[in-house]
Amino acid sequence: MSGAPDIATQLGHVPDAPGVYLWKQGDEVLYVGKAKSLRKRMRQYVGLHDERPMVPLMMERVDGFDYVVTGTEGESLILEANLIKKIRPPYNVDYKDDKTFPYIALTLEDPFPAVKYTREKHRPGTRYFGPYTDAKAARATIEIVRRVYPTCRVTCAEWRRVNAKGGTPTGKPCFDFHVGKGPGTCVGAITADAYAARVQEVAAFLEGKQSAVACDLEQQMREAAAELDYERAARLRNSLDAVRSVLERQRVVSDRPLDIDVIGLEREETIAGVHVLQVREGRLLGSNEFTLDKGLDVSEAELIGGFLLRYYDAVSHIPREVVLPVLPEAPGAVEEWLTGLRGAHVRMAVPQRGEKRALADLAATNARHSLARYKHRTRYDEERLNRALLELESALALPAPPLRIECFDVSTLHGRSSVGSMVVFTGGRADKAAYRRFKVRMPAEESNDVAMLAEVLRRRFAREQLGDSRFAKRPDLLLIDGGKPQLHAAQAVLAELGLEHLALASLAKREEELWRPGWDEPVMLPNGSPSLYLVKRVRDEAHRFAIEYHRELRGRAMSASMLDDVPGIGPKRKKALLKHFGSLKRLRAASVEEIAAVPGVGKVAAEAVAEAMASDPSGS
Repeated sequence: MSGAPDIATQLGHVPDAPGVYLWKQGDEVLYVGKAKSLRKRMRQYVGLHDERPMVPLMMERVDGFDYVVTGTEGESLILEANLIKKIRPPYNVDYKDDKTFPYIALTLEDPFPAVKYTREKHRPGTRYFGPYTDAKAARATIEIVRRVYPTCRVTCAEWRRVNAKGGTPTGKPCFDFHVGKGPGTCVGAITADAYAARVQEVAAFLEGKQSAVACDLEQQMREAAAELDYERAARLRNSLDAVRSVLERQRVVSDRPLDIDVIGLEREETIAGVHVLQVREGRLLGSNEFTLDKGLDVSEAELIGGFLLRYYDAVSHIPREVVLPVLPEAPGAVEEWLTGLRGAHVRMAVPQRGEKRALADLAATNARHSLARYKHRTRYDEERLNRALLELESALALPAPPLRIECFDVSTLHGRSSVGSMVVFTGGRADKAAYRRFKVRMPAEESNDVAMLAEVLRRRFAREQLGDSRFAKRPDLLLIDGGKPQLHAAQAVLAELGLEHLALASLAKREEELWRPGWDEPVMLPNGSPSLYLVKRVRDEAHRFAIEYHRELRGRAMSASMLDDVPGIGPKRKKALLKHFGSLKRLRAASVEEIAAVPGVGKVAAEAVAEAMASDPSGS
């Protein structure tokens, strides 16, 4: 860490008080965070006690810091949100797409406010609704609003003239007034008070209170009909039909008038997808999706906290409750901040059951799909895999990018059912058709991980030399799960087979160190780098494949040994029993009558099987 001794010394003067800290490199702010105790939290960074993968990488760059003391933790959260919005530090959670989102706006500062589509959200005297992540949906909503409540639009030349004259009609009707979309402010067809009331109804509609709007329109329509004003009643009927068409498209998710946002999260390596379901009056009003520039490199709590700061600082309506997959860090301070923005209490919850749990699952599913869409649209996987292979080529001094990587692992339990696995990644992706597994042949009493690995490697390359088509391709990188002992064993096998030229490396689990033959120091791939994620994924896949085969062999051995000892159970009956029940656990739980019902078993043999199962010391 750059300047670590000086920074550690300076932290002794940082107060044990709530506030906001800024890690810096020169004049650049790298990260902004809040803390209940500035001194304790900042010391976690310097001592590298923070487990987030991004922290060591960031602290390598840090050469200074600033801090601001606040009165409460809630105040520190507000200051943190403002600083992040202003500075946009690279290590804080942010939107992946560096763009502005569309809003629907009401220009309330004008004598006759207009509705408009915009990507700005800063003009005073304007009320904004959104953000929308779908521009088409925002424009469609404006069309529906103007059909239900004829309002002016900012592109109308006559509206601009009326407002320039302080609200005085010009006497010249605009095109929208002719076709029924304009209110007629240009010709004095509506008073300022009546138009103001209409603007309030538009605001209620955009807030999601369509059910209340529909009830109000129906009442007005009935009153107009009772007064024999059939023309007005017909206009109100058309508006009511438009509102009802909107309501019909909205899915009812609760019998209760829920006012909640449901947030789903899906993480991958260094990006995450977030999906927000907006439930108003018990109906699914709409949804928004976002992609964040952090993923598995930070905790879920930090991701959710960072998203809440960005999202709710920009939205027009904050609901009574926010349903989350996990609570953010300092949830009390976040609730206090949201409550201050809304002007009424806001509750955060992580539901475990019921309709809110179902909504949370739906949001999580949509987050997964939105992230997949982003990756497909941006070719994220292709670019990241290419970068990972190039990084491995450079870090391990390979002659070319390792387009074919083979990784080997072994699995055993006290020398029994020992197996080896070989997984293959081609172009950075798992090539499952090329996977191979090996049943270790060496005697159990002599087996150990290193010797078993040597046997598996010897058999793999011997099969290639014998012309086995399943092992015809040689790897660009041979990766071993383990440390120096496994590396030396693999190196000896390759030398024995005359394959010393193959690129070889081992990945030790504890520190994720990559060892190369003849190198005195291990290679440490940067935390959060595509290359580190790739080799870990390859290693974990080899481990999973070995464990899977090991469990399969153990299961077969247990089934065979137990049923082979039961009187009257031969190969045909044993096969029938295992096929019928599927596992020893289910066979053990079956009654004598259920066992006897298996074709070809009979009552006597069933009683013998049940007795053997009951006396089995391994239990279920």
